[in-house]
Amino acid sequence: MIASVRGEVLEIALDHTVIEAAGIGYRLNVTPATLSTLTRGEETRLYTAMIVREDSMTLFGFADTEARDLFGLLQTVSGVGPRLAMAVLAVLEPEALRKALAESNVAALTRVPGIGKRGAERMVVELRDKVNLVPVQSGPPGAATPVITPVRDQVVEALTGLGFPIKQAEQAIDSVLAEQPAADTSVGLRAALNLLGKNR
Repeated sequence: MIASVRGEVLEIALDHTVIEAAGIGYRLNVTPATLSTLTRGEETRLYTAMIVREDSMTLFGFADTEARDLFGLLQTVSGVGPRLAMAVLAVLEPEALRKALAESNVAALTRVPGIGKRGAERMVVELRDKVNLVPVQSGPPGAATPVITPVRDQVVEALTGLGFPIKQAEQAIDSVLAEQPAADTSVGLRAALNLLGKNR
C-alpha cells in the first residue's frame, strides 16, 4: 500500500497530477482544491489511497490525512465508489462535509453530481455517527489559533467568493487576526489578500 508520495510535480491536469518520486512518476487523481495548491516544478507531498481492481491500480491524492480518511469512509456507503467519493470531496471540503452529515443537510449533499436525494439520505444515515471518528487535521506547529469573529466569517466569505479554497481563506485571515486582533473587515480582507498573493 502506498500511503504518501513526495517529490517534484511534473504535470498538473484537470483531475490529476503526476509527481516524480525516486525516479518514478506517480499519477494521482486529486480534487480541484488540491490541484490549486500545487506548482509544476516544485516539491510536494500528497497522502494517498490506492484502489486495486482486477483491471487497474489507481492512486488518489489528498493534501491531508483527514481528507484521505473521509474518502475511505465515504466508500463504506453502498453505491459510493472512489469516483463518487472524490466528487463529494471536490464539492464539499472536509469541514463542510462533516457539517452537512451532522446536520442531515441533504440539499448540500445533492449538489454533488451523481448523488440524488435518496443517495444523500443514505449517506446521512450511514455516516452521521461515524464522521466524527475521523481525526480533524490540525494545522502545522505554531499555526495561528482560529479566532471566530464576525470579521473572520465575513472575510472568509469574501475570499471564497473570489475563488479561493475555504481552507486557504481561513488560514490567511487567521494569520492576519493573530497579528491584528482589532482589524475590521476591510483591513482584514486587504491583509488576507496580500498574504494570499504572496503565497501564489
